Amino acid sequence: MDLVIVESPAKARTISKFLGRNYLVKASMGHLVDLPKSRLGIEPENEFKAKYITIRGKGKILKELKDAGKKAKNIFLATDPDREGEAISWHLSNSLGLSSETPCRVEFHEITKLAIKNAFSNPQLLDFHKIEAQQARRILDRLVGYLISPLLWERVRKGLSAGRVQSVAVRLICDREQEIQAFVPEEYWTIEGIFQEPSGGELFEAKFFGKDKKIKLPAEAQVKEILKQLEGSSYFVKKIKVQERKRNPAPPFTTSSLQQDASTRLGFTTKRTMFLAQQLYEGIEVGPRKEATGLITYMRTDATKISPIAREEAGLYIKEKFGEHFLPQKTRNFAAPKGAQEAHEAIRPTSVLREPEQMKKFLSRDQYRLYKLIWERFIASEMAAALLEQVKVDIVADEYLFKASGSTLKFPGFTIIYGDKEDKDKEKRIPPLNEGQLVKLCSLKPEQHFTQPPARFSEASLVKTLENKEIGRPSTYSPIIETIQSRGYVLKEEKAFKPTELGFIIVDLMKQFFPEIIDIDFTAQLENKLDKVESGQYSGLRVLHDFYGPFRDRLQVAVEKMESIELEDEETGEVCPLCGKNLVKKFGRYGTFLACPGFPECRFTKQPKASTGVTCPLCQGEIVERRTKRRKIFYGCNNYPECKFVSWDKPVDKKCPQCGSFMVEKKLRGGTTLRCSNKECGFQEAQETGENQWKK
Repeated sequence: MDLVIVESPAKARTISKFLGRNYLVKASMGHLVDLPKSRLGIEPENEFKAKYITIRGKGKILKELKDAGKKAKNIFLATDPDREGEAISWHLSNSLGLSSETPCRVEFHEITKLAIKNAFSNPQLLDFHKIEAQQARRILDRLVGYLISPLLWERVRKGLSAGRVQSVAVRLICDREQEIQAFVPEEYWTIEGIFQEPSGGELFEAKFFGKDKKIKLPAEAQVKEILKQLEGSSYFVKKIKVQERKRNPAPPFTTSSLQQDASTRLGFTTKRTMFLAQQLYEGIEVGPRKEATGLITYMRTDATKISPIAREEAGLYIKEKFGEHFLPQKTRNFAAPKGAQEAHEAIRPTSVLREPEQMKKFLSRDQYRLYKLIWERFIASEMAAALLEQVKVDIVADEYLFKASGSTLKFPGFTIIYGDKEDKDKEKRIPPLNEGQLVKLCSLKPEQHFTQPPARFSEASLVKTLENKEIGRPSTYSPIIETIQSRGYVLKEEKAFKPTELGFIIVDLMKQFFPEIIDIDFTAQLENKLDKVESGQYSGLRVLHDFYGPFRDRLQVAVEKMESIELEDEETGEVCPLCGKNLVKKFGRYGTFLACPGFPECRFTKQPKASTGVTCPLCQGEIVERRTKRRKIFYGCNNYPECKFVSWDKPVDKKCPQCGSFMVEKKLRGGTTLRCSNKECGFQEAQETGENQWKK
């Protein structure tokens, strides 16, 4: 009997059904061997020799694998097809005493019967370039983390850490916050005209442009002067331009684009996305016989390429389901993302015939939503482009020019399966017009605006920025985001990252004493070198030597000159019910909480309850902000549990003019709307913005 070793029990169960009785499939439960936690485990002065030990608690698993290996005819290592998977196989190979000349490595990028059969018919040697790249990265991260972190514990606060990539991520968030704080809003105005054909046709909008060149409207006085000049003017169609535009589909998912879309469309964190994707890859029991089957290809990839077999299957499906005219005229090839290694395919369903609705009954709600997203994105990528008709109209009034634009969908193409709601919202129809035609002005609507500061990073935008700047790799984004929150460097407020005081302090210290580590370009160049190590173009040892010399010198200066920083907890007006001391605000992995300063004698803690200033309609208490166990914000009465009032929407101190109930904020893509909390009433109004309006 042959022994096959994979990482997880789920993966083991799935592939064992494909391999049959002649194979014993066991799981290593991830890494069995690693650097020690209690010490550096690296000898920089001895060519960076690493000291690996069996991970605590994994000895029993390793013994079972060794015993099984002694009885096996052959041993196959079928860990994931990436650097980390290669490293796990390398450690297993060493632990089981396998020769480096033995072709024991089995790789597959989808867990299907055909893929498994092909992989086991052609086992390979271990890829030592890939192993070298993983070891170089592991040692770099260990040097930074284990040599800087103790210094931060001593000079700032215990429990802190400095990571090679996480520090750059925190810097990005801190730099963005400083931009927001330094931002000075600027006033500007727009004028929108509502027009109609003289015969009483459709209404359409046109925006004030200026004259030959666009005129900026920085103040109300200038707007009033233009409106005065336009009084009594006639409006004519000067120019009409009609053109057809193609909109091509996005490529199938890479790890990064999956994390971004799952965040924006489904509200998933990167951690949640990767957890669910791993389950879909390793196997779900589907069909009448409940056979474990991998539903998607490997989810850690930076490639957009697709296998010819998968492309052919998708083409046949699209032709049968939607018609031949929904197929592109020629095969579409997507450009690879910047810095992509393209070792694997893009993320796609293992078979397009497993439609999401057919799989729904076998999946959890979140598994289904993610699978549907992956399936639809892949099918859309193989479909024809959408065709839009764009119309641009210039309307003149004396010396002034208004511009109208609209677009209508002539052919949906891929949007029939993977369209955005915003696309439909952006569709504007311009009625049939003729050049030289007179049009009727119905109203002119000036509006005051102010420029907005850059938005804080969401998980999706942070991942996108890290990828664009080539910082880290997509497989590292999820643990990075989790770490910077757990260390208290950033908090997530309304799905956006905000740095804490501690985050700013750490970034400032890193800029002062370790500028290269926190430099965006330096980090990106280091990632590119690691990619070259994997491809055999660069030496991993050379990467380590180039890095360590300057780093060692910086570390010595930091040890001598970094001053201690006293971080005082912010005192609140709330009193500890156990000992009477004023509670202080602290930061934890789940955000801000209140604690007694008498710790450890007094261990009282509580979640802060931000006041909304709104009176509870049930008991006349105060409505405060609260959080569920999963950190989702809701609003409840401060007299809970006596009063059970709750609301998902934020109450505001304003009464409904129709029924007298309190109003709530409802956040929509187009802005914030105030709605009556009484669903039977249904009254709503736009949030007041101070904008001035005139009607003509």
